[in-house]
Amino acid sequence: MAITYTWTIAELERNTADGGVTVAHWRCEGVDGEATASSYGTTSWTPDASASDFIAFADLTQANVLAWVWNTVVKADVETAIADKINAELNPTTTAGLPW
Repeated sequence: MAITYTWTIAELERNTADGGVTVAHWRCEGVDGEATASSYGTTSWTPDASASDFIAFADLTQANVLAWVWNTVVKADVETAIADKINAELNPTTTAGLPW
């Protein structure tokens, strides 16, 4: 099966004065049948409320924030690490137990 990746924003931290987002808490989960793995991280910025591309907190969408995250975090690297975890779960190279 192919791995399905789901990226979400779990939490945002923002300045109270202008609503500029300073930190995004993100998660990426990969699912391949019964096998799952995930990665969680934070990304931070210094917002400029006077910038022409500033988006007010109330107008943000998850897609906006994920685009910011992917400008900082290499999306493919995160997904590759998750795929490696899932592959290790589906194809273990070691096992434990007793012969009796």
